Amino acid sequence: MGRILVGTASWTHRSLVESGWYPGDASTPAKRLAYYATRFPIAEVDSTYYHPPSRSTAEAWRDRTPADFTFDVKAFSLLTGHPTRPAALHKDLREELGAPPERNLYPKHVPPEIADEVWRRFLDALEPLHEAGKLGAVLFQFPPWFPIGEDNRRSILECARRCAPMRVSVEFRNHTWMSEENREDTLAFLAGHGLTYVGVDMPQGHTSSIPPILAATSDLAVVRLHGHSDKWTSKNVDERFAYMYSEAELARWAARVRELAEGTEVTHVLFNNCCADNSQRNATRFRALLGESGESGESGEHGGPGEPDVPGRAPGVRDEAGTPGEDRMAG
Repeated sequence: MGRILVGTASWTHRSLVESGWYPGDASTPAKRLAYYATRFPIAEVDSTYYHPPSRSTAEAWRDRTPADFTFDVKAFSLLTGHPTRPAALHKDLREELGAPPERNLYPKHVPPEIADEVWRRFLDALEPLHEAGKLGAVLFQFPPWFPIGEDNRRSILECARRCAPMRVSVEFRNHTWMSEENREDTLAFLAGHGLTYVGVDMPQGHTSSIPPILAATSDLAVVRLHGHSDKWTSKNVDERFAYMYSEAELARWAARVRELAEGTEVTHVLFNNCCADNSQRNATRFRALLGESGESGESGEHGGPGEPDVPGRAPGVRDEAGTPGEDRMAG
């Protein structure tokens, strides 16, 4: 069985800091990351979706964590076709573009030469993590209006080409990719190009809902657990991710992750139920269920719907199943 790295998608989210999870002397972002890294071997950086990181910030992340620590980094919104605030662009690019500050940008609004420079600066900023062997994958989470189709397959391959040799992971938010009739083709497409599929646990019944399928399409597998908040469509991060996995849910997911890890070299499991210290408590307990080191933590006393039934299983499938901070917004 390959290695399983368990962590969370936050370390400085406001509600986490206010929850009391950190000791009193972890009073700065640097000290919080250092403390976090004593509890978990991996973290996901989501703030990069909203604003490209600077190289110096990535160097700080590198220097504040142990040599074997891993970061998964979410791709900047403009690179995945999401709405992007002009203020999120570097100042010189924003001025060159001359975009109205109140209007969101999409790729169609950005000339190719500026788009190329956005890509270059984003990837250059991640180079310190990549060179240190601390960059697990660049997470490309595509929007709900990104359905299955040949043009969008080419877009995914272009993202992977630009990132190489950094590896990418792919999370869908349009149900057509993983519908019963398309999931086999989708997983075969990713596997054929050595791209990592991101298995998710999330509320069902929405256009963006993806069934909780785990699949190994490369030597790295990624699982993101978003919870089952009944306010999934809320713009309030604390409402959208206000969920605590129950002991029974964690045990079921642990069994599924172990099975998934039989077919991979490394598996990343990221808890994204980032409200207060929910994800930290769940991740700690999850590590204990896997037999890993770490405090036993608390699993919570409520769970909710768990994983909905998904009919059928495609070949290669192992199982079915916010407020800005330095590392966190929403997603």
